[in-house]
Amino acid sequence: MNGKGTEDARAPAVPPTLEWKFSQVFGERTAGEEVQEVDIISAIEFDKYGDHLATGDRGGRVVLFERTDVRDHGCRRDLERLDYPISRHPEFRYKTEFQSHEPEFDYLKSLEIEEKINKIRWCQMANGALFLLSTNDKTIKFWKVQEKKVKRISEMNLDPSQAAANGNIASSSTASPGVCLPNGGCSYNHMSNEFSFPPGGFPSLHLPVVASQETSLVARCRRIYAHAHDYHINSISNNSDGETFISADDLRINLWNLEISNQSFNIVDVKPTNMEDLTEVITSAEFHPTHCNTLAYSSSKGSIRLIDLRQSALCDNHSQLFEEAPGSRSFFTEIIASISDIKFGKDGRHILSRDYMTLKLWDINMDSGPVATFQVHEYLRPKLCDLYESDSIFDKFECCLSGDGLRVATGSYSNLFRVFGCVAGSTEATTLEASKTPMRRQGQNPARPARSLGSLTRTVRRGAESPGIDANGSSYDFTTKLLHLAWHPTENSIACAAANSLYMYYA
Repeated sequence: MNGKGTEDARAPAVPPTLEWKFSQVFGERTAGEEVQEVDIISAIEFDKYGDHLATGDRGGRVVLFERTDVRDHGCRRDLERLDYPISRHPEFRYKTEFQSHEPEFDYLKSLEIEEKINKIRWCQMANGALFLLSTNDKTIKFWKVQEKKVKRISEMNLDPSQAAANGNIASSSTASPGVCLPNGGCSYNHMSNEFSFPPGGFPSLHLPVVASQETSLVARCRRIYAHAHDYHINSISNNSDGETFISADDLRINLWNLEISNQSFNIVDVKPTNMEDLTEVITSAEFHPTHCNTLAYSSSKGSIRLIDLRQSALCDNHSQLFEEAPGSRSFFTEIIASISDIKFGKDGRHILSRDYMTLKLWDINMDSGPVATFQVHEYLRPKLCDLYESDSIFDKFECCLSGDGLRVATGSYSNLFRVFGCVAGSTEATTLEASKTPMRRQGQNPARPARSLGSLTRTVRRGAESPGIDANGSSYDFTTKLLHLAWHPTENSIACAAANSLYMYYA
């Protein structure tokens, strides 16, 4: 077999384009209903196995959902080990909710701290209890959610007449005077002359029986990690060691131990001596999924830095730098280059980043440039001036990868989100709407074919066209934006937040 044939044999097969279907919606708005600011969803996260989903809102509440479609087939993790086919798509139901954060006021800085949940991260389960971290701009909290049995007295062996008699005993005994004893104590006569035991005593007098008849979910704040950030917290991320996590603000990244809330270690500090020399800020940070000593953080200049905690206590120097030199420059170049979110792939080899206009997929073994670039809404480029005037250009869109690493997704305006195939040769570039008919924005013309990856250094740029959207972007509603979404860790299912509504789709 010649070299070309060997290369073709090793190339992964291009998966078919997924057809997405509506699954569920929670908190659906009726026509004309006004959305309250506190009800808008601001964070969304699946747990490690996809059995639970958490959302946070601008009112400081955390809402938990649990999966229901596999309960009849046993533990889903056991079924996965047995390669048991699960035919039904993921279905969730409301589990519980709790108030995570309250509005506060920093009197030293005369600063209001809003209750909005910025990020939620699931921690390892233990003894059937759920654990998660939630943060607003300043304070991180560690929550434990567990079923508690409600104990009630289920059996009283006295009939009402006997209960009344006991009441008489109590009243008469309390009325009887006490007799002082020589040692300073008192003796009370508990039996008055009006009371006499029946022959044989009280045969039905027993201790009451306490039984657990029902359970209720209780959320308890285990620890509060506060007073460690001078600027707004934009990221929290769990370490694979299960013991530590990081929190990042504009200028610093701190390392915490879950069991210690009164101290943290500053591991990244980009604050210059003179704040006038500040040229970039930290926008997102995330631990490597399997290497507990590695983490990545992104900046407002469009770069991603990989750091190794084994190098030094303060990681001023990065071990790898990923950035792409912009082409033609304009007033908006640096603004739209700012990375709003980064995510590691499940394999730990790839990093997905989202800036204002594009999604970029990076290979940590190749820092010369992204492996693939996906145009999210390139047709908005002529409208950047209007987007700047309305501050929409500063919107922070999140991104996510599928568990198998074959696809990526991110949000856009008019409650739209886009799904791209990232395998070499894939032409998948689907536009979906957060509604009960997600595919209705699809046009008749297929997306432009992608250039196949002849080598790892070649970049794929896809998705410049948006099916069903005018070329000038005039049909876009910039007040309805889909900022937050999450991909199920093991299945092709996406949960996304459109204002106060949580939509779920499957393929």
